[in-house]
Amino acid sequence: MSDKKYKQSKADIAKQFDLPERQSKITSLLNQAGQAYCICRSSDSSRFMIACDACEEWYHGDCINISEREAKYIKNYFCERCREEDPSLKTRFRPQKRENEADSGRDDRKKKRKEKDHSENKSSKRSSIKDGCGDCSGCLQEHDCGHCEACEDMFKYVGNNKLKLKCRQRLCIKDKKASRQSSSIRVKKKHHERDMYEPEESISHLQTSEPRQCYGPQCTKAAQYGSKYCSTECGMRLATARIYQVLPQRIQEWSLSACVAEQHNRKALEGVRGALARAQAALRALDAQHHDLDALVARAKNATIVHSDEKEADDETSMYCITCGHEIHSRTAVKHMEKCFIKYEAQASFGSRHRTRIDGQSMFCDYYNPVNGTYCKRLRVMCPEHFKDPKVSDTDVCGCPLVRNVFEPTGEFCRAPKKSCLKHYQWEKLRRAEIDMERVRQWLRLDELVEQERNIRLAMASRAGVLGLMLHSTYNHEVMERITKVNENGKLKEGS
Repeated sequence: MSDKKYKQSKADIAKQFDLPERQSKITSLLNQAGQAYCICRSSDSSRFMIACDACEEWYHGDCINISEREAKYIKNYFCERCREEDPSLKTRFRPQKRENEADSGRDDRKKKRKEKDHSENKSSKRSSIKDGCGDCSGCLQEHDCGHCEACEDMFKYVGNNKLKLKCRQRLCIKDKKASRQSSSIRVKKKHHERDMYEPEESISHLQTSEPRQCYGPQCTKAAQYGSKYCSTECGMRLATARIYQVLPQRIQEWSLSACVAEQHNRKALEGVRGALARAQAALRALDAQHHDLDALVARAKNATIVHSDEKEADDETSMYCITCGHEIHSRTAVKHMEKCFIKYEAQASFGSRHRTRIDGQSMFCDYYNPVNGTYCKRLRVMCPEHFKDPKVSDTDVCGCPLVRNVFEPTGEFCRAPKKSCLKHYQWEKLRRAEIDMERVRQWLRLDELVEQERNIRLAMASRAGVLGLMLHSTYNHEVMERITKVNENGKLKEGS
């Protein structure tokens, strides 16, 4: 035993302890840049790999025809090169008897269950064929009703056919098994699985061979078998007549008392309309700011450069870039940081499959990428991937409006060269991005408010609908108390 332990390599000992530290070390070794593996001599470590226990070289599973599932049963693996050098080396496998026995046991159990279910289905089919006396109304019924639990479970009524029972109306009345079947249906279905359709009264009195009078208004025809009417038109006419008779009274009851929910909805609707007006006013103000910015840029283009005599003090301070971490001079810090940001921002993509549809100016880039089938959703001004800044010539003026006490505009603008002005670097780009970002916020707010208005209007429209008035009756307690008091007083006067 001591000789065997001594002969084990470091890889064999490490494999006995499947620790997370070992796994992380293996992944870090495999991810080393420039290192080649396998017979294909590539540095790809994303696929499944297996190591030789002799030379400790890593091989891709698909290159040596070994899957990840097969590798679970390999105890010791030796590559082809090591086996050629030492013919005594052979790949050893772990025993698989227990797993195979367990799998075979599971298969046997599944087969027995299938055979049992098949035999039960056959016996239920045979018993259903023999049931029935042939004389009662259930046996004479030829078609399924389509409403009971047994019918809704059938395949032709888009069911799962789990119950495998006959329609309730086609069950034999004299047979005892039929009554058991109907009771078993009620037991099998749980409370939360019951369907909404539950007939309140029996329709056995409608399933007679004798002619019956149709319930339709002014109809003299005989009713159909299992129905109160001779046709669907008669039923619709009766329902219409009932609506005309009941609905005016219900509308009068509704109008007698004020609806509190209606008042709340009207107040909420007024608030939403006010917020919509404010958002639209904010969008118009942002459009005005955009036009003012265009006017400032146009004014700066027509101006000439004025060189100032003031010399800037030499500042030898330095700082570190927040993006790349390099040490940079304070004078060129802004330009360097923006270049770093653009470089890293261009590596990511922000896309959507839907193009922006906004009236007026579009704030988004909306560049179509045919590979992914998406539209870029960065701000057009700030998109470093698809829109580049125009080149600045030597005669371009900075044009940034000057202010006093931070917020008070002086009416003048910077006349320094745009290339060398570090005080107002990229001021136009940042101002446009600020306006566009505020526009996006206001458009999102508008979407929210429109959805709220739609929901409120839907609630108001569905509250006093025909169906709601027919199903529910409004009871005003105050009015009814007055009526009852008047009636009682009248009775007392009559008695006296």
